[in-house]
Amino acid sequence: MKGGVEVKITTKRGDKGYTDLLFSTRVPKYDLRPDTYGTIDEANSALGLARSIARREKVQEVLHRIQEELFVVGAELATSPEDTARLPRRITPQDTQRLEALMEEIEREIDMPQGFVIPGSMPSSAALDVARTIIRRAERGVARMRADALLADEEILIYLNRLSDLLYTLARYEEGGEYDYFDLKRLNGATQ
Repeated sequence: MKGGVEVKITTKRGDKGYTDLLFSTRVPKYDLRPDTYGTIDEANSALGLARSIARREKVQEVLHRIQEELFVVGAELATSPEDTARLPRRITPQDTQRLEALMEEIEREIDMPQGFVIPGSMPSSAALDVARTIIRRAERGVARMRADALLADEEILIYLNRLSDLLYTLARYEEGGEYDYFDLKRLNGATQ
């Protein structure tokens, strides 16, 4: 017990396939909400891996802030719309605008690719591309939650859309202009 607070990891409350939403009821673990905030948790771990191997300090700092915000996203997704006012923090338009500003700043520093990039030029950019695709999967879950009226508003959807763009930009920034392109002519069977 550290700091006088006991934190118990194993509660056995999920042994029957149900989990608790914040401030609310229990739902099956296969419910759209735990599936979607579970994907956010997966993305957060992927971002932790990317941050641990990122070459640039700026990327490490940006990713750490995003990881903190993904805890906010997860909490909001784990809360019924009628209970969101009880959350101490929610994703706001200012959070989304900050992502946009970061993306614009980075785009001024590098030449962005004009075609398809094959992920994997280096470990850090590959990890960012994996995290980006996990965020896109979470975004699809959030879109379904919105369609099912399980969100208080759509700001998380907008935030995740910008975040996937920012992660793509950060991956290219990590590569420093060394991109592996896919030539669309190959789709037609043409050779180089």
